[in-house]
Amino acid sequence: MDSVGALVLTLLAVLLVQRMLELRVAKRNEAWAREQGATEFGARHYPLFFVLHGGWMLGWLVEGSNAEALPNLWWIWVLVFGLAQGLRYWAIGTLGRRWNTRVLVLPGLAPIARGPYRVVPHPNYLAVVLELAAVPLAVGAPWTAIIAGVLNAALLLGIRIPCEMRALRWAAQAKPAVPEEA
Repeated sequence: MDSVGALVLTLLAVLLVQRMLELRVAKRNEAWAREQGATEFGARHYPLFFVLHGGWMLGWLVEGSNAEALPNLWWIWVLVFGLAQGLRYWAIGTLGRRWNTRVLVLPGLAPIARGPYRVVPHPNYLAVVLELAAVPLAVGAPWTAIIAGVLNAALLLGIRIPCEMRALRWAAQAKPAVPEEA
C-alpha cells in the first residue's frame, strides 16, 4: 500500500470510529434533554448535514484514492485536523449533556459562556470547517475540500446558525417546564 492509501485508510478509520461514538453520545444526550423538556429546532434541515458529511467522506475517499502522491505539506493538514479535533472535544466537553448534533434547547437556560465559547461563538462549527478542509487537502483531494467547504458554509451561515440563534433566544425567554405534581 502506498502512502496515500495508508493515510486515506487511517483517516477513514479515525473518522468512522469518531462519528459512531459521537452519534452514541448525541443520542444519549438527546434522550436526557428531551426528558428535561427540551424543544427541538431545525429538525427539517438536520438530514442535510448527513448528506453533506456522507458526500464529503465519499468525495475525499474517491478523489484521494486517485491521487498519485501525498501533497508536499500533507502533514500540516493532518496537524490542522488534529487541532480541529482538540477544539471539537473541548467544545463537546464544555457543553456536557447539552451537546448534541441536533438543535435541542432547554427552556430558561442561558447559553454556555465558558471554555471555547468565551472566545468563539460556535467552536464546534469552526472545528468542522477546519476538518472539512484539512482531511481532503491532506490526501490530495482539493475539489472535495472546496465543494464541501462551500456547501457547509451555505448550510451553517444560511440555515443552522440562524436556527440556533433563534432557539437560544427562545430558550432564554421561555419558562422552564413545571412538573405536573408541582
